[in-house]
Amino acid sequence: MSTSRTTELPWLIQGGMGVGVSGWRLARAVALAGQLGVVSGTALDTLLIRVLQSGDPGGHLRRALAAFPVPELAGAVLERYFVEDGIGPGERFAATPRLTADETSPARTLTVVANFCEVWLAKEGHGGPVGVNYLEKVQLATTPAMFGAILAGVDYVLVGAGIPARIPGIATRLARLDPVVERLDVDGDDEPAELRFDPASVLGTARPGPLRRPDVLAIVSLPALAAYLGRAPKTTPDGFVVEGHRAGGHSAPPRGPLRLDEQGDPVYGPRDVPDFAKMAALGLPFWIAGGQCGPEHLRRAREAGAAGVQLGSVFALCAESGLDPRLRRELIERELGPGLAVRNYADASPTGFPFKVAELPGTLSDPGVTAARARVCDLGYLRTPYRTDQGTVGYHCPAEPVAMYVRKGGAAEQTEGRKCLCNGLLSAVGLGQRRPRGVVEPPLVTLGQDLGFLRRLAPEGEEYGAESVVRWMSAGLGAALV
Repeated sequence: MSTSRTTELPWLIQGGMGVGVSGWRLARAVALAGQLGVVSGTALDTLLIRVLQSGDPGGHLRRALAAFPVPELAGAVLERYFVEDGIGPGERFAATPRLTADETSPARTLTVVANFCEVWLAKEGHGGPVGVNYLEKVQLATTPAMFGAILAGVDYVLVGAGIPARIPGIATRLARLDPVVERLDVDGDDEPAELRFDPASVLGTARPGPLRRPDVLAIVSLPALAAYLGRAPKTTPDGFVVEGHRAGGHSAPPRGPLRLDEQGDPVYGPRDVPDFAKMAALGLPFWIAGGQCGPEHLRRAREAGAAGVQLGSVFALCAESGLDPRLRRELIERELGPGLAVRNYADASPTGFPFKVAELPGTLSDPGVTAARARVCDLGYLRTPYRTDQGTVGYHCPAEPVAMYVRKGGAAEQTEGRKCLCNGLLSAVGLGQRRPRGVVEPPLVTLGQDLGFLRRLAPEGEEYGAESVVRWMSAGLGAALV
């Protein structure tokens, strides 16, 4: 690990579940319990805008904005988006400025500010460890988002959904306030384009106190990728999270030719089972994720050489989760009753990675709801840059309107089955966009496929908190290690 940390490694990492589920309240609760609380770094700019427009209940974001090291920028955000008492129930939320490869994009500053606020609130008033989770696939956002988190003193950066080879170096440069030249993969180009970010473009003449480089944890599915990242000092992270295919959200596709089961989910085999002895031999700390919820799993993980486990779904369903309470209650009741199906759709995500979707009526898992929804791409976090006929960089997404995608050079068949994760996941935390004629974006819920913990932790469906999860899991440490 880097020299930034002097405390012991956490034996539990709370997963960074996307778009507001792993919010600052949840991460703070886990950190206060002594383990690594993680906020999701995806779409925090939109979350910031919509909470401010909802009146900022409790004044939390306004408190965080007051701590931002460039008061003029924070003040501009507040003036632009804060609505006292909130907008009316039928009013639309303001549009989120879209990130582009342009160095002057105003969306970059908003991304920095939003990530600062989320991490600052998670860390406020205590010394427990807090991390932030990013998707490598969302290349336009990663560097400014990480800079905002570093400004707030984030302890760990976790990155998955791709090959995060450049993240350790970016973290080092941002902590030094050095300019960063990142790569941007562009469809149609043999070589990636350059994506530049200079911290001075945000800070101006402001000079924050010494910044600490966070430890970087790469989220991988197999030791082969971990070994690849560890081949050179500049690409070597400070540790790994080894995530199995039953974990929620995105997962790596199976190795070899893609085969689907009778439901249409990818079929995984022995080649997709990580060899933890090989992970231990790399000499860096690692945590095991996916189906690890239970003290016995923690015990086995540590016996296999892991520092501990990462858990997601058990925290997604706890009291501090950002998931809409109505959806959370329905998910729990269904799992404890007839059972809750969680599909691993091969084609749902615009990224091309398999994606878990909880089957819940009234959500985008319902074919009728999906068919009734007008296709729209007004957030665009999962857009892919491509080279236009004019030689410029454009952006397209297979979940956008089909005609628009085809007009940009995409194939119509690539749009089949795609779901708008951006809008659906925001709706799942109660911040769905309001459309004309009283229509609100339908939610989409992602969970892992191992939910047996509910019958052990909350057999009657009772509410439980993050601290009780940590306490329950600590039994797996053994009497000598507690």
